[in-house]
Amino acid sequence: MADKYKPMQAADVAQWDAEVGVLVVGFGGAGAAAAIEACDQGCSVMLVEAASAAGGSTALSSAELYLGGGTRIQKALGYNDTVDAMYDYLMASNGPQACPEKTRAYCEQSADHFDWLEAQGVPFKESEYPHRAMMALTDDCLLYTGSEKAWPYVQLAAPAPRGHNLKVEGDNGGPLFMSVMEQAVRVRGIEVRFEARVLRLIVDSSEDDPVICGAVIRQDMREQMIRARQGVVLCCGGFVMNQAMLKQYAPELMKATVPIGNPNDNGAGIQMGLSVGAAVINMHEGFVSLPYYPPATLTYGILVNAQGQRFINEDAYHGRVGAAVLKQSGGPVYLVMRVEDYDGYETQSYLDAPIAGTGETLEELAAELDLPEGQLERCLETYNRFASEGRDPLFHKSADWLEPIVGPVVAIDCTPGRGAFFPYFTLGGLDTTVDGQVKNAAGTVIRGLFAAGRTACGVPRRGDGYASGTSVADASWSGRLAGRSVAVNERRSSSE
Repeated sequence: MADKYKPMQAADVAQWDAEVGVLVVGFGGAGAAAAIEACDQGCSVMLVEAASAAGGSTALSSAELYLGGGTRIQKALGYNDTVDAMYDYLMASNGPQACPEKTRAYCEQSADHFDWLEAQGVPFKESEYPHRAMMALTDDCLLYTGSEKAWPYVQLAAPAPRGHNLKVEGDNGGPLFMSVMEQAVRVRGIEVRFEARVLRLIVDSSEDDPVICGAVIRQDMREQMIRARQGVVLCCGGFVMNQAMLKQYAPELMKATVPIGNPNDNGAGIQMGLSVGAAVINMHEGFVSLPYYPPATLTYGILVNAQGQRFINEDAYHGRVGAAVLKQSGGPVYLVMRVEDYDGYETQSYLDAPIAGTGETLEELAAELDLPEGQLERCLETYNRFASEGRDPLFHKSADWLEPIVGPVVAIDCTPGRGAFFPYFTLGGLDTTVDGQVKNAAGTVIRGLFAAGRTACGVPRRGDGYASGTSVADASWSGRLAGRSVAVNERRSSSE
């Protein structure tokens, strides 16, 4: 841990520069939700943000929201999604790292959270985007944003579309979401300080059980001591912009190419938590995408590794596929398809991967690729034989995306580091209770310290099981719970 995050003792504070009930650090989706909820519970709140404007990484996102269990939109469009189906899917897709308590609470409160967001002014349209896409560039709302319809999850939980896109055209959901949330903060009169960086926490160790009672911030080139009577809520984002932390905790993610986040996703909140004895979990995990669709027709192709072999069902979510690509042994990874399915790639795709080879026949294509002799041909012979029967017994791709691959053919180079766009961000963070209280290594809560969003380890736990919208939905939901929890903390302290 860097010495610069070493906490300050309250006994060493000569004078407090300001005093509030709750100090929220970070004005992204999680911080905004925490501040709103704490304020609505009757707390005085100060919201500090290192940048010069609100937004954080939420404003950089598409702001799809993964919500289900029977939201108003799902019901209006005839989907009978259940809490249990949503829970079963998220538990399966997040694997052994999944937190049953957080996941159950998230699913049970999901429809209510949708209503809360609408009450703040977040707009949604009663419509569905039925196409396979990374995001809806129309203002339609409901779409599939994970691997719900793909093997193995389609066999484990009843699928339903749970991605809720905002009522806005283009990739503009994040800015709209944060403008709405900022307005909700402003109308409540919550004190907001921009260009105010939190340097370290302040700890009151006068009791046997130390308590976090404030923080040191730097604003206008001056350090200020802010007292927080009820506690501090850390909503500072993840650590994808911190190369040292990535090397320490998640070196595999560095095989990807483009970190997704804002410059303040530097792990500062996590480091401050560590400085007071907090535990971190799941720090090795992150989201990695291979955005090979749109166009959706590329799903008819097959991905092969350096051995000329398939390794995943290509109808899975692009994050699941991206995680699988990073796990392949050294050598190339190609997406092989018919030329007619390639149509639209150069105008619609985000992948930006170069063409590795073409051919009028499979043999001509194989001759251009750096693969063991005969392997690609044998792989395609097996694939085509079953695809003609509408089956994929090896990887279980849906029959909707099965067709024999015959010439003319083309291969796109999806090898990490060769030009393809591989965005990534982190999923590990501070260990917290369901309601956002930060825990130490013994599992005991650290009094006065709360965390939400990507500073905490929330509902999404695995890159290969990630679904678009779980970060913004989880961040705003966990922010609300932390804000409510710190408010209860206020009532407890005032009654003592």
